[in-house]
Amino acid sequence: MSEWRCFDSRPALDEALAGHLARGLAEDIARHGGASLAVSGGSTPTGMFRKLSRQDLDWERVWLTLVDERCVPTDSADSNERLLRENLLRDKAIGARFLGLAGACSGGIAAITAQIAALPGPFTSVVLGMGTDGHTASWFPQTANLASLLDPHNPARVAQTDPVTARHHRITLTLSAVLHSREIIVHITGQDKKDLLENTGVTAYPVYAALSQQTTPVSIWWAP
Repeated sequence: MSEWRCFDSRPALDEALAGHLARGLAEDIARHGGASLAVSGGSTPTGMFRKLSRQDLDWERVWLTLVDERCVPTDSADSNERLLRENLLRDKAIGARFLGLAGACSGGIAAITAQIAALPGPFTSVVLGMGTDGHTASWFPQTANLASLLDPHNPARVAQTDPVTARHHRITLTLSAVLHSREIIVHITGQDKKDLLENTGVTAYPVYAALSQQTTPVSIWWAP
């Protein structure tokens, strides 16, 4: 289903993944004059973000965006944009171009969608996280529009959603947007998440839509 890349520690995973992403971005800059990267929030990627921010790249030719965002002020502790600004848009990466999703919470979905479509594309990489409930992006098991979010032929790249089982309404890239990338990376830590993905029951979880598709290469990067 997917290629596993396992590491002995989280720092080793962070270092390896940051280097991998930087090489992909550099290749796209050399070939196409620009590159774009979509990343997820949460606590798992913060160490990787800091290592990526110190990579030698022509950062002014890199566009960064989020896989999903909570509908909260951008200075909120729950804001993925704040997380990215504090941990990735710094050091050598301070010159990267950033496209946030928060504006879509107040009715700006059309504008954000147009901006996403105008990014150098396809995405060099899309980095997904995963919760212990099997959600990724803001594709939560009980959300009412889950089928639409996971429709690979959905023309919408960005959508609003209510996760039901988590706080805050969300803005999220759809599966069709995530598939418009050169590679998908699922970045996880902890034995519980590894067990979930190795269990035959994984087919019942939203993350399976990204793992089982045949359009875009996908790999799972894991450490205890």
